[in-house]
Amino acid sequence: MVDLVSRTTRGLFRDLMTGSTFGEISAAFQDEGFARSVTCTYQDTSVRRTLTQEYLEAVNWSDFEHVSRALRVFERLVHGFEPEYSGRFLNSLRRDGYAIDKETGHITPIGPQFSLGSLTNLADPSAIREQLGRIQRAFVDDPALTIGSAKELIESTAKVVLRERGVHVNDKADLPELVREAQRVLMLHPSSITPGPDGSDAIKKILGAVSTIATGLAELRNRGYGTGHGAATTRIGLHSRHAHLAVNAALTWCHLMLDTLADPEAPWRRAGTKPAS
Repeated sequence: MVDLVSRTTRGLFRDLMTGSTFGEISAAFQDEGFARSVTCTYQDTSVRRTLTQEYLEAVNWSDFEHVSRALRVFERLVHGFEPEYSGRFLNSLRRDGYAIDKETGHITPIGPQFSLGSLTNLADPSAIREQLGRIQRAFVDDPALTIGSAKELIESTAKVVLRERGVHVNDKADLPELVREAQRVLMLHPSSITPGPDGSDAIKKILGAVSTIATGLAELRNRGYGTGHGAATTRIGLHSRHAHLAVNAALTWCHLMLDTLADPEAPWRRAGTKPAS
């Protein structure tokens, strides 16, 4: 599990809270549904820093929903601070992959993200969240890591889909095989016989194109343009636009899979309870 906000950033926020009051800190966290951790062992001469740490330890920093609420706490307590006072915290938050609106103080993730609804009903979305968090942190200035993580996002999504459908996941399967199987169990493979618009020639053409996304992304990464394999030389000519292409391609496929998995009217639901594994 990967923390979506670094320990460094949380420490800088805690230090900033000497500029707030005990009541302001408590109200901001409590209004977002957080209670003080009863197991916190942090000790400090400042009661405000100690209080802040007790609340920070109540946050699951690898959970999108928890972190979204914690970011609203950050916005509320830090907005209005002078830049020379809050600058180190805000810069650290940017390195974690977040943008801060100068006018409103609103904090948002940089780069791609899924809606909470697309992940809510999954038994275990942690792998998808981990890959997405890694992409968000790398999106600004590390195209190789972004490309490698985009490939892994597709891989994690395919495995999650297969497990959700009760199909055994072969850990030795390559990415094209995982993609093919995930699309098959959701009746999204171009060869699937599907009623309604999903079975039309137009949709099948689109599905065929979508199927090649994962293969192309895997090839891009395997040719040394993404992390996951050690490069023999420095990557030349790799820019942010290539990272954006990789991420947008991965999101197209992943959104299709997760939306179809969650759709109560999707054809795979009418075809039977479980596919043959």
